[in-house]
Amino acid sequence: MYTPHTARDIDEMLTVVGAPTLGELARVPDAVALKVRLDLPQATAEIDLLRRFEHLAARDTGVAYRQFVGAGAYHHYVPPVLGALAMRGEFLTAYTPYQAEVSQGSLQAIYEWQTYVCLLTGLDIANASVYDGATAMAEAAIMAINATGHRTLLVSRAVHPNYRVVLKTYADGLDAVIEEIPDTAGGITDWQQLAERLAAKDVAAVVVQSPNFFGNVDTPDEASQQAIKAAGALLIGVVAEALSLAVLQPPAHWGADIAVGEAQSFGVSLAYGGPYVGFMATTKEHLRRLPGRLAGKSVDAQGRTAYVLTLQAREQHIRREKATSNICTNQAHCALLATMYLAAVGNTGLRAIATENLRRSRQLATAVANVPGFRLAHQAPFFNELVVRVPGRAGDVLAALEAKGILGGVDLGRWYPEYADAILMTATELTTDADIDALSAALKEVPARAAAV
Repeated sequence: MYTPHTARDIDEMLTVVGAPTLGELARVPDAVALKVRLDLPQATAEIDLLRRFEHLAARDTGVAYRQFVGAGAYHHYVPPVLGALAMRGEFLTAYTPYQAEVSQGSLQAIYEWQTYVCLLTGLDIANASVYDGATAMAEAAIMAINATGHRTLLVSRAVHPNYRVVLKTYADGLDAVIEEIPDTAGGITDWQQLAERLAAKDVAAVVVQSPNFFGNVDTPDEASQQAIKAAGALLIGVVAEALSLAVLQPPAHWGADIAVGEAQSFGVSLAYGGPYVGFMATTKEHLRRLPGRLAGKSVDAQGRTAYVLTLQAREQHIRREKATSNICTNQAHCALLATMYLAAVGNTGLRAIATENLRRSRQLATAVANVPGFRLAHQAPFFNELVVRVPGRAGDVLAALEAKGILGGVDLGRWYPEYADAILMTATELTTDADIDALSAALKEVPARAAAV
């Protein structure tokens, strides 16, 4: 590594800070110091390190696979215009817009993001994004606890398992109680059991996901909505596949008081699992409980449009005891990408992309169901994800497919024991006829071997 500091520079710096050597300056206190010497390789020249990374990159053959994996992170097309614009220095190096007068571009982008989220969810107000979909759901639960004074959360078992784990982590620190509402054999929430549980009237929120983790549309009927409101609870609607909002009824339509989710589908690449971008929207009633930042639109002294940060609920902006959130990270650059994506494709384009997802997933469902030994697990309406029952164990089938260069989906048995023979498969606008034909052909060779294992 090259640094411009001379030995004299370093000596002068050490004299000022009162440390005899650089080693002493960086010395870790004995109480927390590692007692074992780490077995690390010697320092490497930059050129050799570059060659090493190139060698490792050449081993990444994932791009050559035909893939049908979803489960909360989806393989969608990212228009090149996003990289050309979002990677400009003005956006890439911009930090939190504390000084509104010099952050008008960032604030305008946040304002437009909030507007898009409101349009898609049908709710009144949205914030400047949060860390990801899972933490958005947890923050919504905190909102509900603060709004109702109750500490019991009813969570559908059909909500993404990873989201539920994050919620449990938050709940442990809040002394909140999480109760799961079972799912039916049809792959949706058991709304009858929910209604029975609500009779106790001690519930802060009911958390449901639509499309749910199985890919099925899972929205409460009118009777369930009325039961939730009668119990004084809030309905939190979770959307892990944001693209579904372009063709399905928005959360506000099916009674959600708070809508949260993951907007990775809007131009944010898979990127080995992140960073992604969570969204939150709610009704005006809960405006002041919304965590994070909100950008507002006003005018300056000359009557020109001016964007500002307003109604900030974070502890670093207001007195700690008054804060409703301690969110410190929100990947605002990912929200910028999502905003640019929505602006680039427009209303018509977004609906067209979502419609293509619907078409491809139906094509996938038909192809897989026509393979002997395979069948669809559910009959409920779905968006671009579906559950397939397989002969034998799902893990064995997926391993056989991977050997043929196909990532067939996700083994549902990881989270649901009753689905040990089921695979969650996904099709998007990037799924081709050739991909589905290759999967179908490979599945015809799998059953006998998988069932025999």
